Amino acid sequence: MNAFTSCNPATAEVVFTRPGWSQDRLELALSQLKTAQTRWAALSVSHRAQCLLQLAAQLEARREELASLVTLEVGKRTAECLAEIDKSAQLIRYYAELAPSLLAPQSIATQASQSGVAFEALGCVLAVMPWNYPIWQLLRFAVPALMAGNTCLVKPAPSVPQCTQMLLELVHAAGLDCLDIAWIDHELVEEAIRRCDAVAFTGSTHTGRIIASLAGKHLKKTVLELGGSNPFIVLADADVAAAAQDAVNSRFRDAGQSCNAAKRMIVVPEIADAFVAAFVAAASKLQPGDPRDPATTLSPLTRADLREALHAQVMDACHQGAQLLLGGQLPPAPGFFYPATVLDHVTARCRVYHEEVFGPVASILRARDEADAIRLANDTPFGLGASIYTADTAHGWELARQLEVGSVFINRHTSSDLRLPFGGVKASGYGRELSEFGLYEFVNVKTYWQK
Repeated sequence: MNAFTSCNPATAEVVFTRPGWSQDRLELALSQLKTAQTRWAALSVSHRAQCLLQLAAQLEARREELASLVTLEVGKRTAECLAEIDKSAQLIRYYAELAPSLLAPQSIATQASQSGVAFEALGCVLAVMPWNYPIWQLLRFAVPALMAGNTCLVKPAPSVPQCTQMLLELVHAAGLDCLDIAWIDHELVEEAIRRCDAVAFTGSTHTGRIIASLAGKHLKKTVLELGGSNPFIVLADADVAAAAQDAVNSRFRDAGQSCNAAKRMIVVPEIADAFVAAFVAAASKLQPGDPRDPATTLSPLTRADLREALHAQVMDACHQGAQLLLGGQLPPAPGFFYPATVLDHVTARCRVYHEEVFGPVASILRARDEADAIRLANDTPFGLGASIYTADTAHGWELARQLEVGSVFINRHTSSDLRLPFGGVKASGYGRELSEFGLYEFVNVKTYWQK
């Protein structure tokens, strides 16, 4: 059994470790969740909503303590961690308000005396979760699944045991027995998939393929939220200064370790030089340092191996002809810091053109014209989100329809909103989270017909 180990990214010091579960312990947890699911699903949706609101209250009451653990294990700035927890509490309140009406049975007129659909739980849902948003991403999946009457078993990333354990303690403090944490290694994931009724996964495309294959083997419903390489398109009539600042905010928040960040800045010739100058000027002001220090604006990467992989991508781009405008040097200080890095004239010869870049590295692609900008945006295996900056919003909507992504933002960087579905196409996965569409992912839409 491998251990779950957290390391302080700012110092590279191991701060906590705990052992994993045996298969017998996994079997016990699954048995308990199966029993709890019968009781949980028997409650009305309104009753389940009231129970989950107790969890929102727990999150808000202990937000500083929980945020401190996220900072310690992930390395994100304290302000970013607090925002993650606050958004998680908002998510619970959002579904507590809407789920009772969205999950109410619907009558559908047919030749029957009475017919329609009911939204019923699938059972126990397994979630395999990443490390970069250990509270938000877990609850983004779990809250709608729980609201629909399912129970949830969550396998966390190995590097975030302390904040995950505290979240579980808050779940128990709220009086809930419908969610548990599976402290299991990769070898037991297939057994968990076999025993559960559906699977949610957030993480890399590579691992997503493995999870989808295992779920397919056992015929289990899946939702996959995978990698992203979001294009950030700046047209000739855009507000260049505003676009450059938005691009910096999106690319470098959370040390660039977000699937939904702007990663490829695609610029047309008319504004290319002005945008690059403004972008580099803003990025050069970012201040790396202790993520607990309010003066820090660029946090470290979470792990040493992630930094090594990122630096290899940067070096490859430089060898393939990209121009290094900022950063690109490994700092000598302890911890897993990497400077804000800007690569200009990135082409298809570079790995960063085709691969997801998970860190504070921005790629600038210079399009020949507007049509070429759309071509470059779509010339990627990924299809999570995209941004278009233009003064002609009607034209922006026309271009948005040509982009092969799950969401398009006009004059704003990509993000997630509780009220809108979140997810991608192509190698960015399938299925949706958030909004009513996320609520319906883990239900049995059962048809009823009466003569």
